[in-house]
Amino acid sequence: MTLLKMIWHKREIVIAVIAILTITAHLIMRFGMHTDPDAARVPLLVCLFLGGTPLVLELVGKALRREFGSDLLAGISIVTSVLLGEYLAGSIVVLMLSGGEALEEYAVANASSVLKALAKRMPSVAHLKSDGTLTDVPLEDVKIGDHVTIFPHETSPVDGIVIDGHGVMDESFLTGEPYMMSKAPGSSVISGSINGESAITIEATRPAQDSRYAKIMQVMRDTEQRKPKMRRLGDQLGAIYTPIAVALALIAWTVSGDPTRFLAVLVVATPCPLLIGIPVAIIGSISLSAKRGIVIKDPGALEVINTCKTIIFDKTGTLTYGTPVITDIIPAPGIDERALLSQIVSLERYSKHPLADAIVRRGEELGVSISEPNQVSEKPGQGLSGLVAGTEVLITGRKALAQIDPEHLDLLPERTAGLECVVVLDGQYAATVQFRDEPRKDGKLFIEHLSRKHGYEKVMLVSGDRQSEADYLGQKVGIREIIAEQTPEQKVEIVRSESEHARTCFVGDGINDAPALSLATVGIAFGQASDITTEAAGVVIMDSSLERVDEFFHISKHMRRIALQSAIGGMLLSMVGMILAAMGYLPPVAGAISQEIIDVLAVVNALRAAWPPRVISDIRDH
Repeated sequence: MTLLKMIWHKREIVIAVIAILTITAHLIMRFGMHTDPDAARVPLLVCLFLGGTPLVLELVGKALRREFGSDLLAGISIVTSVLLGEYLAGSIVVLMLSGGEALEEYAVANASSVLKALAKRMPSVAHLKSDGTLTDVPLEDVKIGDHVTIFPHETSPVDGIVIDGHGVMDESFLTGEPYMMSKAPGSSVISGSINGESAITIEATRPAQDSRYAKIMQVMRDTEQRKPKMRRLGDQLGAIYTPIAVALALIAWTVSGDPTRFLAVLVVATPCPLLIGIPVAIIGSISLSAKRGIVIKDPGALEVINTCKTIIFDKTGTLTYGTPVITDIIPAPGIDERALLSQIVSLERYSKHPLADAIVRRGEELGVSISEPNQVSEKPGQGLSGLVAGTEVLITGRKALAQIDPEHLDLLPERTAGLECVVVLDGQYAATVQFRDEPRKDGKLFIEHLSRKHGYEKVMLVSGDRQSEADYLGQKVGIREIIAEQTPEQKVEIVRSESEHARTCFVGDGINDAPALSLATVGIAFGQASDITTEAAGVVIMDSSLERVDEFFHISKHMRRIALQSAIGGMLLSMVGMILAAMGYLPPVAGAISQEIIDVLAVVNALRAAWPPRVISDIRDH
């Protein structure tokens, strides 16, 4: 059964191989071994039965669903060739049709479904804590009020409230917040978030089937079912070409009274520049993209991205780097900033706090001196403290400062968006360090060039992050239409609404972006973030660079131009052959051979899509 399923899924490749083998066998028997013509036709009958039958049945199914694509002519040609006894011509058409579809199958490169990736990411069991002992139970058995322990680096199986333990959790893929979030008793935990270094115990507030993560999976299911199917480039051209070819074939038959001319015209008309030329151009572009760190999972994205008029960006990790950086150090009067940074870097090297890395990175960038601290302590809720070169250093928050040094509260700067920490030296306020998830360096240039260079009429920022953070980023990169604090469900509704007016491109990187990426006309994901996101997207940018997104736009333009040259040029040559066939100068087999020559020309031209275009990025040229 498994073997039959595998053959069915790869049937185009199997049929193409059968066609090659049977046509070769026929030619050897007929012209090499001088076998009786009737016996030499047996391989062709095998080809038409094993290869032609499933292809024709598939085309009949499409016709009944009113899906009239470029392959309809090939189906008519196969049936007509059998009726008229032109088995070689019919077998060649089977090869052309299956070969084109096999190339398309190769271009698509099967990927596992998003829902499977979502399900795989969640644990199948939960560590239930009762009377001091842990028992692994199926996830669906967890009830509201149960105590669940989450080990280091595990994914939270349910939504809950921390009742024991302290640590940090990565929620960025779910919430859009770019920081590791501190967890202490009373903190909320979202299903699907990833635990840090310390085990914590939570009290379940929802069963697994009602959790935040489960809701995202449900939105993903709904999105897959409701996403409209796009008409491919070959089908669009075939919708024009097919009726012209059928009409010409009928006229030739009617005028001449010879049904063979009907077949001859259709064989020449078989739209292999569409069935083969376009897939070859797509494969070349997929290869070129891969060399640039761009993975094309849906070839249709290459065909339609340059027809999109609305582009929607997620914030965290897309237009920003997704990691906090120090934006400002505001020292109290009389405090030397460099000496202060040296002290806090010396201490933060021993911290697991989410902001410690940003402080250490700033110290490394500026090359400050490092001292070995003593008496390092990091008690939950009290901050990080220690002795550095004889000075008592405490890194904490505003609330703690109100108890330690209330006299200097007036020195604190006004609160801003982002995060901050307060530095206390020997019991007195010394500085405030402010952090933010900063925009990418090329973000503003990229946004500014979208309208002029790529025809986008609307640019939006849709984020799960706070309004103040989204507004700050929008101002930095030049986006005026900003919608913040959005759930995955709300993002999907925004994409659906925008898609009713124009084709949309969505660029994101988190699990909370997966449904929107799947629903948009083209979904572009930054691939170092989440396997779920990359499954949902049609295009994956492996090195998380906006310049690579721009390169994808240019590769698509390059591909579409070459594909149209191959398709339209091939169809024009086919039209010449159709006229000759209609006049009786090209019998069916000769017409099939002529069509193969046209195919070769179309394919040779299509191969140029694998070469880089003259301009592969113009972010800095606008």
